[in-house]
Amino acid sequence: MAKKVTKTEAVSAEAKSAKTADAKEKETVKKETVKKVASPKAVAISVEDGRPVFPYSRFTDFDIALFKSGKHYKLYEKLGSHVVEHNGVVGTYFAVWAPNAHYVAVIANFNGWNRGSHPLYIRWDGSGIWEGFVPDVGVGEVYKYFINSSTGEDLEKSDPFALRWEVPPLTGSIVADTFYEWKDTNWMANRYQHNALDKPYSVYEVHLGSWARSYDNPDEFYSYEQLADMLVPYVKHMGFTHVEFMPIAEHPYYPSWGYQVSGYYAASSRYGTPQQLMLLIERFHQEGIGVILDWVPSHFPGDAMALYNFDGTHLYEHADERKGFHPDWKSYIFNYGRNEVRAFLISNAIFWLDRYHVDGLRVDAVASMLYLDYSRKAGEWEPNIYGGNENLEAISFLKEFNEACYSHFPDIQTIAEESTSFTGVSRPVFLGGLGFGMKWMMGWMHDTIKYFSEDPINRKYHHNQLTFSLIYAFTENFMLPFSHDEVVYGKGSMLRKMPGDEWQQFANLRLVYSYMFTHPGAKLLFMGSEFGQGVEWNYQNALQWHVLDYPNHKGISETVRALNQLYKTEPAMYEKAFSPEGFEWVDGGNANDSVVVFVRKGHEAKNDLLIVLNMTPVSRHNFRVGVPSAGNWNEIFNSDTEAYWGSGITNTTTLKSEAVSWHGRDHSINIILPPLAASIFKRVG
Repeated sequence: MAKKVTKTEAVSAEAKSAKTADAKEKETVKKETVKKVASPKAVAISVEDGRPVFPYSRFTDFDIALFKSGKHYKLYEKLGSHVVEHNGVVGTYFAVWAPNAHYVAVIANFNGWNRGSHPLYIRWDGSGIWEGFVPDVGVGEVYKYFINSSTGEDLEKSDPFALRWEVPPLTGSIVADTFYEWKDTNWMANRYQHNALDKPYSVYEVHLGSWARSYDNPDEFYSYEQLADMLVPYVKHMGFTHVEFMPIAEHPYYPSWGYQVSGYYAASSRYGTPQQLMLLIERFHQEGIGVILDWVPSHFPGDAMALYNFDGTHLYEHADERKGFHPDWKSYIFNYGRNEVRAFLISNAIFWLDRYHVDGLRVDAVASMLYLDYSRKAGEWEPNIYGGNENLEAISFLKEFNEACYSHFPDIQTIAEESTSFTGVSRPVFLGGLGFGMKWMMGWMHDTIKYFSEDPINRKYHHNQLTFSLIYAFTENFMLPFSHDEVVYGKGSMLRKMPGDEWQQFANLRLVYSYMFTHPGAKLLFMGSEFGQGVEWNYQNALQWHVLDYPNHKGISETVRALNQLYKTEPAMYEKAFSPEGFEWVDGGNANDSVVVFVRKGHEAKNDLLIVLNMTPVSRHNFRVGVPSAGNWNEIFNSDTEAYWGSGITNTTTLKSEAVSWHGRDHSINIILPPLAASIFKRVG
C-alpha cells in the first residue's frame, strides 16, 4: 500500500488573489470571450408558494433521482461551475451539495469575496443541492463557497467539483473547462488490443514533480507540455507499454506525493492547465503508450477548505471515527454507505476516463478499504452486522465502481493495490469478485526483495522465497510491482538492496529484473530503478540522470530496454500471463545451486521459451537442462552480456538437443550458465 505522510492537515492558505487562469475555449455552444464586470449581479429569482425558485438548472428530476440513489455517474456534468448561456447572457452556473447548510453563497474575486452578494438557492426536492447563475462570469474566475452551517459555523470551501485549482499553496477554485480537440482517434479505437490481458503490459511508474527538473531552476516543475517533449520519447525509447502517474489530482500538500487529495476533479495546477495534461496524454497515445492514473478513493485529508466537515457536518466522511478516521495517515475515510458519496467517487473515476482519455486506474490502498480493523487495535473498530471485520459498504462500493468503469469503458483496466489474501480481487463481480482487472502481487514483491537482499552464499536456505509465488500466481490477475514504496523511508534504492561488491550489485539487479519480466504477470517499475539509481527516491529532487554516463548504469538501462523488447515480441511472455497453462517448471527445486529453470508458453509450442536463472556468482559449464522438445535452441537473451556491463559469459552457438533424459524430459541441452544472470533460450528450426 502506498505510504503517506502523517501530517494532519495539508497547507491551506486562503485564496484571495488575482485571477490566474488562461482563457480557453468554453465548453458551451458559444466559444466567445466573456465580458468581465467589477461585481456581476445575481440572476433574478421568482417566488412560488413562498419559496424562491431558480429559473435555470442543469438538473432534471431524473438527475436528482439518480443522485439520491447513488447511481449518477456523471455528476461532473451537473455539479461544480459551468460556463453557460442563459436568456442570451453568458455566465457561470454554480451548484454544490451541502444538505445541512443554512446559507450558501459564491465568494470570489469578482465580488470582492463578499458573502452576501451572490447567494445560491436550495432546491426544494430534498437533494441538498444549492445552485445559482452569475451573469458575465467566465473561465478564469477564482472562487470558493461560503457556507453557514445549520449549527451556525461559518466555512469557506473550495468546490469539490472544480475542474481547476489555484497553484498551491493557494487553494481557490477556478472556473474552467475541459474542452479539447483530441487527436488520438486511432489509439482510442484500438486500445482494447493494448489493454487486453493477453497482451504485453509493462508499466513505468512516474512522479511528475521529480522525474526531471531544470538544471537552471531545480526548484521549478516542468509543465505537462514540457514533459510531453521529454517523458514521452523516453518511455517509448525504453519500450514500456504503459505509463502510470502517481496521483495528479490537486493536493495542496506536496510531500504527500499526491495521496492526500483535496481537488478530486482538478489536475494539479503545479504542472499547468487541464488542456496541457490532455496534450501529454494525447502524445503518449500517439506513440502507442497507455496512461494509467493512480486514484485515491480510500481517504482524504482534513484540510479546512476541502471535503472534511464540508457543510458543518460529516458529509463525505463517517461521523464515527472508528470508521471515518485513518490512524496511519491521519486522514478521513469516505462514507461508502452514503449514496451521494458513492456517486461522487464513481463519477470521479468516470471523469478521468471520459474527459482525459485515461486508459486505466490504479486504485490505492484497497486493503485499508476492505477491513474495518485495518491498522486498528481491539476496541478501536466496530464489527459489521455479521460480526466480521469486512467493510461491507466498501466492498459493495468497489464492486459498483468496477462495474461502472467497465460498462462505460470496456477497453480500460482497473488495478488494485491490495496486500492481503482477500478472495477474488481481480475476478468478475458476477462471480463474486471485486471486479478489478488486475491486482498488485505484493507478496511476490516482498519475497523477491528479501531473497535478493541475501548474500548469494545464503540463498540456498531461502529458495522457497523465490519459488513460493508460483503456488498462487494464477489465483488473481497479478501485476508484479517494484514500486515507489520500495525505494523510500530508508529502504534504499533497488540497486542498494543488492548485496556484494559493485559488480555483484549490478549483476544482481539485472538478474532480478530478468526474473520479474520472465515471471507470469504484468510488470511495473518505478522511475529511476530502470537505470539503477544509487540513492533512494526523494520527491524534492530530480532523478540522477547523470549516472547514465557510466557504463554500469547504462548497462542496467539497456537490460530493461532489452527485456521490454523481448516481452513485447515473444508471445510466450504474455499470451498466457494469467493462466497456469503459460508456465511450467523444469527444475524449481535446485536450492543447493540456487538455480531455477522453467518454461513460458504461448498459444503455439514453437514460441516456448526456456528460462534459466543462476542466483550465485559462480559460472557453470556443461550445465545440463531438460528442454520442452527436441531441436536446436538459441540463446536470445543473456543478462551477463558485456553490453549490459556483464562479464560476457554467453552461449554464442546454436545448441542441438540430445536424447539424454534430464529433469524428467526426453531431451536436454548443455549450456554455459553465466554468474548472477538469466539466460533465455528459444527453439529454432
